[in-house]
Amino acid sequence: MTTWNKRTKAVHAGTRRSQYNEVSEAIFLTQGFVYDTAEDAQARFVKAGPDEFIYARYGNPTTAMFEDRIAAIEGAEDAFATASGMAAVSGALMAVLKAGDHVVSARALFGSCLYVLEEVLTRYGVEVTFVDGTDLDQWRAALRPDTKVAFFESISNPALEVADIAGIAALAHAQGALVMVDNVFATPVYSRAFELGADVVIYSATKHIDGQGRALAGVILGSKAFIRGTVEPYMKHTGGSMSPFTAWMLVKGLEHMDLRVRAQAASALHIASALEGHPKLTRVIYPGLPSHPQHDLCVAQMGVGGTVLAIDTGSQEASFRMLNALGIFLISNNLGDAKSIATPPASTTHQRLPADQKAHLGITPGLIRLSVGLEDADDLLADLKQALDQA
Repeated sequence: MTTWNKRTKAVHAGTRRSQYNEVSEAIFLTQGFVYDTAEDAQARFVKAGPDEFIYARYGNPTTAMFEDRIAAIEGAEDAFATASGMAAVSGALMAVLKAGDHVVSARALFGSCLYVLEEVLTRYGVEVTFVDGTDLDQWRAALRPDTKVAFFESISNPALEVADIAGIAALAHAQGALVMVDNVFATPVYSRAFELGADVVIYSATKHIDGQGRALAGVILGSKAFIRGTVEPYMKHTGGSMSPFTAWMLVKGLEHMDLRVRAQAASALHIASALEGHPKLTRVIYPGLPSHPQHDLCVAQMGVGGTVLAIDTGSQEASFRMLNALGIFLISNNLGDAKSIATPPASTTHQRLPADQKAHLGITPGLIRLSVGLEDADDLLADLKQALDQA
């Protein structure tokens, strides 16, 4: 399996077949497992062997299939599947941090990630320093010998700033810090995060991994020692584990993730290129465009610009008129879905941020985040253009 390409691993890695040798992976919808004897039960609680399970919150054969498969795709030693993307983010951070620890984080983050860092961690005595994630000098100045974690999104939500994973990792590792990357916008298809120096990679599997708007899910990837020695004890006792049915949906989603994401990224580039310079827009933001400030870095790290772009209509009034005129794009707040989705971050996902922080992060009242789905790219472009005519 180690010689297989990602697309092959996405179909076959981690498969566990029952005694019936089924083709499609089985769903083990059980919360518990039976032991032949009391001695067997005791032995398993002391140390469970390979493919020995105790309770679904600790692990399950279907969940293990998903964990093994996504780890193989990502190039990680191990993975722990969680109940949501935010369970993965908060779990990875809480599992390693304690009162008195120091974290350096990029300021440009998803709203819930900011809440965990600003409100939750600081409540328990963790010191958090925020920096401009694209500025290595700010990372260098903020990192300290007592810094425990460097945390950032490889591509920020929603302004699509691209972080230099290798550059940040080198600075963080020099201070002994763990490098955690929220890698949702890069997707497992285009990810090289571990190769570039990340220690821990986090996904909201709700997005491209499922890709069909069916389930909340997340996953934490890293070394076997980190996943089983640090993350698993915290997650299994605090209850953030993934359900077996969700794991089965994600296993099936992984089979065609590569095809979906590549098609979405190609459509996103087509749309961004066509909209750049549109008279009704003040900005078109897409890392795949040469005009993007981190275009060269994005191409070096991923090879493409991803499946998400952002446009700015100049005002909330214009953005609302455009959103209300869309016929194919749905107004919602997910991304990575087979259906194309338009989101106004300033009034939804990032509405709790103070106005000065929104302005600093480029989250203007007219900004619209566009997650490109699997519809025909020219139909999507026509939908956006007719909506802009009414903006």
